[in-house]
Amino acid sequence: MRRGNHVIHNLHAHLVFVTKHRREVVNGDMLTRCETIMRDVCESFGAQLREFNGEGDHVHLLVHYPP
Repeated sequence: MRRGNHVIHNLHAHLVFVTKHRREVVNGDMLTRCETIMRDVCESFGAQLREFNGEGDHVHLLVHYPP
């Protein structure tokens, strides 16, 4: 739970990014770089990247964000 002056919220979004035609093009180095970028983007919006995981053809993100 996150608290503000007049609000309590618990908002999450589960995002899945899939490669075109589900081609296996994502490798370990790309996942590491992508996680770093996603953490920076979330931080700039005041959100938190709670979980990050991926495989060769997709990437999962669980983002906790303010209203």
